[in-house]
Amino acid sequence: MNFSVLISVYYKEKPEYLKDAINSIFNQTLLPNEVILVEDGKLTDELYNTIKSLQEKYDGIKTICLKENQGLGPALNEGLKYCSYDIVARMDSDDICMPDRFKIQTDFLEKHPDIDIISGWIDEFTGYKENIISTRKTPETHNKIVKFGKSRNPINHPAAMFRKNVICSIGGYKAIPLLEDYDLWVRAILNGAHLYNIQQSLLWFRLSDNAFLRRGGIDYAKNEIAFQYNLHKIGYIGVINMYSNIFIRLIIRLLPNMIRKYIYVFKLRK
Repeated sequence: MNFSVLISVYYKEKPEYLKDAINSIFNQTLLPNEVILVEDGKLTDELYNTIKSLQEKYDGIKTICLKENQGLGPALNEGLKYCSYDIVARMDSDDICMPDRFKIQTDFLEKHPDIDIISGWIDEFTGYKENIISTRKTPETHNKIVKFGKSRNPINHPAAMFRKNVICSIGGYKAIPLLEDYDLWVRAILNGAHLYNIQQSLLWFRLSDNAFLRRGGIDYAKNEIAFQYNLHKIGYIGVINMYSNIFIRLIIRLLPNMIRKYIYVFKLRK
């Protein structure tokens, strides 16, 4: 099965993290046909040098350069235009794929042509990938994913693989910071797509204090209130579900960062 890998990188990324991410892609038991790397705005010289060295080391890395930083959703939409294959694997520029990830996912999609979006669990780590502090587990089957999605994001985006035609048919990603993937999965469900989660970890996900800091504050809370209202408006959740989600999220967003980190890592993970 031919497939593309889609990554976006921006100027704040650390070159060594990007190198780890790309190396993990080309150390797979099943290699991709191409890697589409979107440069979301002007990068640092260190990042440009890292990308150049990686292109010299590996065949098939294509860069798409955006003049200005547009954010993850718009950057991925632009990258999708250049993906040559209908199967697209997502990857973040600071995470690390487990060696069998692509083979496991493509084998499943080949055997299950009715599945449009697939992901799996992710092991969250700090410092080095062996230092796993939590695992984000998501439900397996479509109906359970739909139910889970009414309160929490049901698909781990950095480990996702999907059929490009399905994603493009619903308009791709929207510019909703930190919620662009959640919004995408809901719209896909409402448009008849079928989802599945492999019940094992497929990726090492890099955690930092800054990751939890981005998920707090008034502005993020406002975005999430608008997001929950839209989920109700489009018919995915009921009004009681909406108000319950807003209440819980407002508390979490306005808590001190260290407490929010504790809740994410030790209360929202299995």
